[in-house]
Amino acid sequence: MSKFWSPLTASLVPYVPGEQPKDKKYIKLNTNENPYPPSPQVLEAIRSVTNDDLRLYPDPTCDALVRKIAGYFDVAPNQVFVGNGSDEVLAFAFAAFFNPAKPVAFADITYSFYKVYAEFYQLKADIIPLGEQFKLPVDEFSGRDTGGIVIPNPNAPTAMLISLDDIRTLLAQNPDQVVLIDEAYIDFGGESAAKLVNEYPNLLVVQTLSKSRSLAGLRVGWALGSEELIDGLNRVKNSFNSYTLDRLALAGAVAAFEDEAYFLETTAKVIATREAVTKELKELGFIVTDSAANFVFISHPEHAAEVLFQQLRERGVLVRYFKQPRIDQYLRVTVGTDEEMAAFAEALKEIIKR
Repeated sequence: MSKFWSPLTASLVPYVPGEQPKDKKYIKLNTNENPYPPSPQVLEAIRSVTNDDLRLYPDPTCDALVRKIAGYFDVAPNQVFVGNGSDEVLAFAFAAFFNPAKPVAFADITYSFYKVYAEFYQLKADIIPLGEQFKLPVDEFSGRDTGGIVIPNPNAPTAMLISLDDIRTLLAQNPDQVVLIDEAYIDFGGESAAKLVNEYPNLLVVQTLSKSRSLAGLRVGWALGSEELIDGLNRVKNSFNSYTLDRLALAGAVAAFEDEAYFLETTAKVIATREAVTKELKELGFIVTDSAANFVFISHPEHAAEVLFQQLRERGVLVRYFKQPRIDQYLRVTVGTDEEMAAFAEALKEIIKR
Protein backbone atom coordinates (compact mmCIF):
# COMPACT_ATOMS: atom_id res chain seq x y z
CA MET A 1 0.00 0.00 0.00
CA SER A 2 1.40 3.38 -0.99
CA LYS A 3 1.62 6.15 1.56
CA PHE A 4 0.29 8.46 -1.16
CA TRP A 5 -2.96 6.57 -1.67
CA SER A 6 -6.23 7.99 -0.40
CA PRO A 7 -8.24 5.84 2.04
CA LEU A 8 -10.64 5.08 -0.83
CA THR A 9 -7.84 3.85 -3.09
CA ALA A 10 -6.48 1.66 -0.31
CA SER A 11 -9.90 0.09 0.25
CA LEU A 12 -10.60 -0.83 -3.38
CA VAL A 13 -10.58 -4.39 -4.72
CA PRO A 14 -10.41 -3.81 -8.49
CA TYR A 15 -12.18 -5.84 -11.15
CA VAL A 16 -10.00 -8.58 -12.65
CA PRO A 17 -10.50 -9.00 -16.42
CA GLY A 18 -9.95 -12.29 -18.20
CA GLU A 19 -6.28 -12.96 -18.78
CA GLN A 20 -4.66 -11.88 -22.03
CA PRO A 21 -1.47 -14.00 -22.01
CA LYS A 22 1.39 -13.32 -24.39
CA ASP A 23 3.59 -16.37 -23.76
CA LYS A 24 2.12 -18.36 -26.67
CA LYS A 25 -0.85 -18.53 -29.00
CA TYR A 26 -4.06 -19.74 -27.32
CA ILE A 27 -7.59 -20.49 -28.34
CA LYS A 28 -9.15 -17.64 -26.35
CA LEU A 29 -12.52 -18.64 -24.93
CA ASN A 30 -12.21 -16.63 -21.73
CA THR A 31 -13.28 -13.03 -22.45
CA ASN A 32 -16.54 -13.38 -24.43
CA GLU A 33 -15.12 -11.68 -27.51
CA ASN A 34 -16.88 -12.30 -30.80
CA PRO A 35 -14.93 -14.83 -32.93
CA TYR A 36 -15.80 -13.01 -36.15
CA PRO A 37 -14.24 -9.77 -37.41
CA PRO A 38 -16.10 -6.45 -37.46
CA SER A 39 -18.21 -5.51 -40.44
CA PRO A 40 -16.11 -4.42 -43.43
CA GLN A 41 -18.23 -1.25 -43.46
CA VAL A 42 -16.97 -0.44 -39.96
CA LEU A 43 -13.34 -0.80 -40.97
CA GLU A 44 -13.87 1.35 -44.05
CA ALA A 45 -15.62 4.04 -42.00
CA ILE A 46 -12.70 4.15 -39.55
CA ARG A 47 -10.19 4.42 -42.41
CA SER A 48 -12.18 7.28 -43.92
CA VAL A 49 -11.80 9.44 -40.81
CA THR A 50 -8.14 8.63 -40.20
CA ASN A 51 -6.98 11.98 -41.50
CA ASP A 52 -5.86 15.45 -40.45
CA ASP A 53 -9.08 15.98 -38.49
CA LEU A 54 -7.63 13.86 -35.69
CA ARG A 55 -5.96 17.06 -34.50
CA LEU A 56 -9.46 18.31 -33.60
CA TYR A 57 -11.56 17.25 -30.65
CA PRO A 58 -14.44 14.89 -31.45
CA ASP A 59 -18.07 15.93 -31.13
CA PRO A 60 -18.70 16.05 -27.35
CA THR A 61 -22.41 15.37 -27.84
CA CYS A 62 -21.76 12.45 -30.25
CA ASP A 63 -24.75 13.74 -32.19
CA ALA A 64 -24.50 11.52 -35.30
CA LEU A 65 -24.18 8.35 -33.22
CA VAL A 66 -26.91 9.38 -30.78
CA ARG A 67 -29.31 9.98 -33.68
CA LYS A 68 -28.36 6.67 -35.30
CA ILE A 69 -29.05 4.75 -32.07
CA ALA A 70 -32.29 6.67 -31.47
CA GLY A 71 -33.54 5.74 -34.92
CA TYR A 72 -32.49 2.12 -34.50
CA PHE A 73 -34.42 1.72 -31.24
CA ASP A 74 -37.27 4.09 -32.15
CA VAL A 75 -36.70 6.52 -29.29
CA ALA A 76 -35.96 10.25 -29.20
CA PRO A 77 -32.33 11.43 -29.30
CA ASN A 78 -32.69 12.86 -25.79
CA GLN A 79 -33.35 9.29 -24.61
CA VAL A 80 -29.89 8.10 -25.69
CA PHE A 81 -26.55 8.37 -23.88
CA VAL A 82 -23.26 7.06 -25.31
CA GLY A 83 -19.98 6.31 -23.58
CA ASN A 84 -16.60 4.63 -23.79
CA GLY A 85 -17.87 1.05 -23.58
CA SER A 86 -20.80 -0.10 -21.50
CA ASP A 87 -18.51 -0.37 -18.47
CA GLU A 88 -18.11 3.41 -18.48
CA VAL A 89 -21.86 3.87 -18.98
CA LEU A 90 -22.48 1.59 -15.99
CA ALA A 91 -19.95 3.50 -13.89
CA PHE A 92 -21.67 6.80 -14.70
CA ALA A 93 -25.06 5.24 -13.89
CA PHE A 94 -23.87 4.11 -10.45
CA ALA A 95 -22.77 7.69 -9.77
CA ALA A 96 -25.89 9.30 -11.23
CA PHE A 97 -28.69 7.23 -9.73
CA PHE A 98 -27.64 5.31 -6.62
CA ASN A 99 -27.71 7.03 -3.24
CA PRO A 100 -25.16 6.16 -0.52
CA ALA A 101 -28.02 6.40 1.99
CA LYS A 102 -29.60 3.25 0.53
CA PRO A 103 -28.07 0.05 -0.84
CA VAL A 104 -28.04 -0.89 -4.50
CA ALA A 105 -29.44 -4.37 -5.12
CA PHE A 106 -27.90 -7.00 -7.37
CA ALA A 107 -27.50 -10.78 -7.35
CA ASP A 108 -24.81 -12.73 -5.56
CA ILE A 109 -23.71 -14.33 -8.83
CA THR A 110 -23.51 -11.61 -11.44
CA TYR A 111 -21.10 -9.33 -13.30
CA SER A 112 -18.40 -8.73 -10.70
CA PHE A 113 -17.84 -5.12 -11.75
CA TYR A 114 -21.08 -4.14 -9.97
CA LYS A 115 -19.49 -4.77 -6.60
CA VAL A 116 -16.42 -2.80 -7.64
CA TYR A 117 -18.55 0.18 -8.69
CA ALA A 118 -20.47 0.04 -5.42
CA GLU A 119 -17.25 0.11 -3.42
CA PHE A 120 -15.77 2.90 -5.55
CA TYR A 121 -18.80 5.13 -5.03
CA GLN A 122 -19.03 4.06 -1.38
CA LEU A 123 -22.44 2.51 -1.86
CA LYS A 124 -23.82 -0.30 0.24
CA ALA A 125 -24.77 -3.44 -1.64
CA ASP A 126 -27.92 -5.47 -1.04
CA ILE A 127 -26.83 -8.88 -2.33
CA ILE A 128 -29.72 -11.15 -3.32
CA PRO A 129 -28.92 -14.85 -3.81
CA LEU A 130 -29.94 -16.50 -7.05
CA GLY A 131 -32.38 -19.36 -6.61
CA GLU A 132 -32.14 -23.01 -7.57
CA GLN A 133 -30.35 -23.61 -10.87
CA PHE A 134 -29.23 -19.98 -10.79
CA LYS A 135 -32.69 -18.56 -11.50
CA LEU A 136 -33.19 -14.89 -10.71
CA PRO A 137 -35.73 -14.50 -7.85
CA VAL A 138 -37.57 -11.53 -9.32
CA ASP A 139 -39.93 -11.10 -6.38
CA GLU A 140 -36.99 -10.91 -3.96
CA PHE A 141 -35.99 -7.58 -5.50
CA SER A 142 -39.26 -5.95 -4.48
CA GLY A 143 -40.37 -4.63 -1.11
CA ARG A 144 -36.79 -3.83 -0.07
CA ASP A 145 -35.50 -0.46 1.04
CA THR A 146 -33.04 -0.12 -1.83
CA GLY A 147 -31.73 2.82 -3.79
CA GLY A 148 -31.74 0.98 -7.12
CA ILE A 149 -31.52 -2.38 -8.88
CA VAL A 150 -28.97 -3.72 -11.39
CA ILE A 151 -29.59 -6.87 -13.42
CA PRO A 152 -27.66 -8.18 -16.42
CA ASN A 153 -29.91 -9.90 -18.94
CA PRO A 154 -28.73 -12.48 -19.87
CA ASN A 155 -26.87 -12.83 -16.60
CA ALA A 156 -23.11 -13.15 -16.48
CA PRO A 157 -21.59 -15.60 -15.83
CA THR A 158 -24.61 -17.93 -15.75
CA ALA A 159 -25.81 -16.97 -19.29
CA MET A 160 -29.46 -17.25 -18.20
CA LEU A 161 -32.22 -14.95 -19.44
CA ILE A 162 -35.24 -13.44 -17.76
CA SER A 163 -38.36 -12.49 -19.70
CA LEU A 164 -39.74 -9.05 -20.49
CA ASP A 165 -42.67 -9.93 -18.22
CA ASP A 166 -40.21 -10.37 -15.35
CA ILE A 167 -38.64 -7.00 -16.16
CA ARG A 168 -42.09 -5.38 -16.23
CA THR A 169 -42.70 -6.85 -12.78
CA LEU A 170 -39.44 -5.40 -11.46
CA LEU A 171 -40.25 -1.98 -12.89
CA ALA A 172 -43.83 -1.93 -11.62
CA GLN A 173 -42.88 -3.13 -8.14
CA ASN A 174 -40.03 -0.63 -7.77
CA PRO A 175 -41.40 2.61 -9.26
CA ASP A 176 -39.27 4.90 -7.10
CA GLN A 177 -35.91 3.26 -7.91
CA VAL A 178 -33.90 3.09 -11.12
CA VAL A 179 -33.91 -0.43 -12.53
CA LEU A 180 -30.82 -0.85 -14.69
CA ILE A 181 -30.92 -3.73 -17.18
CA ASP A 182 -27.45 -4.49 -18.52
CA GLU A 183 -27.94 -6.08 -21.96
CA ALA A 184 -24.36 -6.75 -23.07
CA TYR A 185 -25.40 -10.18 -24.43
CA ILE A 186 -29.03 -9.59 -25.38
CA ASP A 187 -28.49 -10.07 -29.13
CA PHE A 188 -27.63 -13.76 -28.75
CA GLY A 189 -31.12 -14.96 -27.91
CA GLY A 190 -33.01 -12.45 -25.81
CA GLU A 191 -35.55 -9.69 -26.34
CA SER A 192 -34.38 -6.21 -25.41
CA ALA A 193 -36.17 -4.16 -22.78
CA ALA A 194 -35.50 -1.10 -24.95
CA LYS A 195 -39.13 -1.21 -26.09
CA LEU A 196 -40.20 -0.50 -22.48
CA VAL A 197 -38.34 2.77 -21.90
CA ASN A 198 -41.32 4.92 -22.91
CA GLU A 199 -43.59 3.04 -20.50
CA TYR A 200 -41.35 3.13 -17.42
CA PRO A 201 -39.46 6.31 -16.46
CA ASN A 202 -37.37 4.30 -13.97
CA LEU A 203 -35.89 1.96 -16.63
CA LEU A 204 -32.33 2.33 -17.91
CA VAL A 205 -31.19 -0.15 -20.58
CA VAL A 206 -27.44 -0.43 -21.23
CA GLN A 207 -25.93 -2.09 -24.31
CA THR A 208 -22.57 -2.35 -26.08
CA LEU A 209 -20.96 -2.90 -29.48
CA SER A 210 -18.33 -5.16 -27.89
CA LYS A 211 -20.05 -8.52 -28.18
CA SER A 212 -22.61 -8.92 -30.95
CA ARG A 213 -20.99 -6.38 -33.27
CA SER A 214 -17.40 -7.60 -32.80
CA LEU A 215 -16.08 -4.25 -31.55
CA ALA A 216 -14.68 -4.89 -28.07
CA GLY A 217 -11.56 -2.99 -29.14
CA LEU A 218 -13.49 0.12 -30.17
CA ARG A 219 -15.09 0.76 -26.74
CA VAL A 220 -18.61 2.01 -27.47
CA GLY A 221 -21.60 1.56 -25.18
CA TRP A 222 -24.91 3.32 -24.75
CA ALA A 223 -27.92 3.70 -22.48
CA LEU A 224 -31.59 4.16 -23.31
CA GLY A 225 -34.03 5.72 -20.86
CA SER A 226 -36.24 8.65 -20.04
CA GLU A 227 -35.03 12.16 -20.77
CA GLU A 228 -34.59 12.65 -17.02
CA LEU A 229 -32.27 9.66 -16.69
CA ILE A 230 -30.22 10.58 -19.75
CA ASP A 231 -29.83 14.12 -18.48
CA GLY A 232 -28.49 12.70 -15.23
CA LEU A 233 -25.91 10.60 -17.09
CA ASN A 234 -24.79 13.61 -19.12
CA ARG A 235 -24.35 15.68 -15.96
CA VAL A 236 -22.04 13.01 -14.52
CA LYS A 237 -20.16 12.46 -17.79
CA ASN A 238 -19.52 16.17 -18.28
CA SER A 239 -18.15 16.36 -14.76
CA PHE A 240 -15.52 13.74 -15.69
CA ASN A 241 -14.70 14.06 -19.39
CA SER A 242 -16.66 15.77 -22.15
CA TYR A 243 -14.92 13.78 -24.91
CA THR A 244 -15.48 10.13 -24.02
CA LEU A 245 -15.65 8.85 -27.63
CA ASP A 246 -12.98 9.63 -30.22
CA ARG A 247 -13.50 10.31 -33.92
CA LEU A 248 -12.62 6.77 -35.00
CA ALA A 249 -15.00 5.17 -32.52
CA LEU A 250 -17.84 7.49 -33.51
CA ALA A 251 -17.44 6.71 -37.22
CA GLY A 252 -17.10 2.97 -36.67
CA ALA A 253 -20.09 2.83 -34.35
CA VAL A 254 -22.40 4.55 -36.84
CA ALA A 255 -21.29 2.12 -39.55
CA ALA A 256 -21.90 -0.86 -37.25
CA PHE A 257 -25.57 0.08 -36.97
CA GLU A 258 -25.84 0.56 -40.70
CA ASP A 259 -24.64 -2.97 -41.59
CA GLU A 260 -27.59 -4.86 -40.12
CA ALA A 261 -27.17 -7.83 -42.48
CA TYR A 262 -23.64 -8.54 -41.21
CA PHE A 263 -24.77 -8.23 -37.59
CA LEU A 264 -27.58 -10.73 -38.12
CA GLU A 265 -25.31 -13.13 -39.99
CA THR A 266 -22.59 -13.27 -37.32
CA THR A 267 -24.95 -13.48 -34.35
CA ALA A 268 -26.77 -16.36 -36.07
CA LYS A 269 -23.44 -18.16 -36.49
CA VAL A 270 -22.59 -17.76 -32.81
CA ILE A 271 -26.03 -19.01 -31.76
CA ALA A 272 -25.80 -22.07 -34.03
CA THR A 273 -22.34 -22.93 -32.70
CA ARG A 274 -23.52 -22.43 -29.12
CA GLU A 275 -26.39 -24.89 -29.60
CA ALA A 276 -24.12 -27.45 -31.23
CA VAL A 277 -21.45 -27.27 -28.52
CA THR A 278 -24.10 -27.39 -25.78
CA LYS A 279 -25.39 -30.65 -27.21
CA GLU A 280 -21.87 -32.09 -27.39
CA LEU A 281 -21.02 -31.02 -23.84
CA LYS A 282 -24.15 -32.64 -22.46
CA GLU A 283 -23.21 -35.87 -24.25
CA LEU A 284 -19.87 -35.70 -22.41
CA GLY A 285 -21.73 -35.55 -19.08
CA PHE A 286 -21.53 -31.80 -18.49
CA ILE A 287 -24.26 -29.75 -16.85
CA VAL A 288 -24.90 -26.72 -19.08
CA THR A 289 -27.17 -23.85 -18.08
CA ASP A 290 -29.69 -22.55 -20.61
CA SER A 291 -27.62 -19.95 -22.42
CA ALA A 292 -28.93 -16.91 -24.25
CA ALA A 293 -25.44 -15.38 -24.48
CA ASN A 294 -22.28 -15.91 -26.51
CA PHE A 295 -20.88 -18.19 -23.82
CA VAL A 296 -21.88 -21.32 -21.94
CA PHE A 297 -21.64 -22.02 -18.21
CA ILE A 298 -20.67 -25.63 -17.55
CA SER A 299 -19.90 -28.09 -14.79
CA HIS A 300 -19.01 -31.78 -14.69
CA PRO A 301 -20.05 -33.92 -11.70
CA GLU A 302 -16.87 -36.02 -11.86
CA HIS A 303 -14.23 -33.44 -12.72
CA ALA A 304 -13.21 -30.41 -10.65
CA ALA A 305 -13.61 -27.19 -12.59
CA GLU A 306 -10.27 -25.76 -11.48
CA VAL A 307 -8.46 -28.87 -12.69
CA LEU A 308 -10.28 -28.74 -16.04
CA PHE A 309 -9.37 -25.05 -16.31
CA GLN A 310 -5.69 -25.72 -15.67
CA GLN A 311 -5.48 -28.72 -17.98
CA LEU A 312 -7.26 -26.88 -20.79
CA ARG A 313 -4.77 -24.04 -20.39
CA GLU A 314 -1.87 -26.49 -20.68
CA ARG A 315 -3.40 -27.60 -23.99
CA GLY A 316 -3.59 -24.04 -25.27
CA VAL A 317 -7.29 -23.40 -24.55
CA LEU A 318 -8.26 -20.52 -22.26
CA VAL A 319 -11.62 -20.51 -20.44
CA ARG A 320 -12.75 -18.51 -17.39
CA TYR A 321 -12.74 -19.97 -13.88
CA PHE A 322 -14.27 -18.10 -10.92
CA LYS A 323 -12.98 -19.26 -7.56
CA GLN A 324 -15.94 -18.12 -5.52
CA PRO A 325 -18.77 -19.74 -3.56
CA ARG A 326 -21.55 -21.53 -5.47
CA ILE A 327 -19.80 -21.41 -8.85
CA ASP A 328 -16.34 -22.81 -8.09
CA GLN A 329 -17.27 -26.01 -9.93
CA TYR A 330 -18.25 -24.16 -13.11
CA LEU A 331 -16.38 -22.84 -16.11
CA ARG A 332 -17.50 -20.01 -18.38
CA VAL A 333 -16.64 -20.79 -21.98
CA THR A 334 -16.94 -18.23 -24.78
CA VAL A 335 -18.44 -19.50 -28.02
CA GLY A 336 -15.75 -19.33 -30.68
CA THR A 337 -15.76 -20.47 -34.28
CA ASP A 338 -16.78 -24.03 -35.12
CA GLU A 339 -13.08 -24.91 -35.49
CA GLU A 340 -12.18 -23.42 -32.11
CA MET A 341 -15.04 -25.20 -30.37
CA ALA A 342 -14.06 -28.50 -32.00
CA ALA A 343 -10.53 -28.08 -30.62
CA PHE A 344 -11.98 -27.22 -27.19
CA ALA A 345 -14.18 -30.34 -27.24
CA GLU A 346 -11.29 -32.56 -28.29
CA ALA A 347 -9.14 -31.20 -25.45
CA LEU A 348 -11.97 -31.87 -22.99
CA LYS A 349 -12.40 -35.44 -24.25
CA GLU A 350 -8.69 -36.07 -23.81
CA ILE A 351 -8.72 -34.71 -20.26
CA ILE A 352 -11.82 -36.67 -19.26
CA LYS A 353 -10.46 -39.95 -20.69
CA ARG A 354 -7.23 -39.52 -18.73
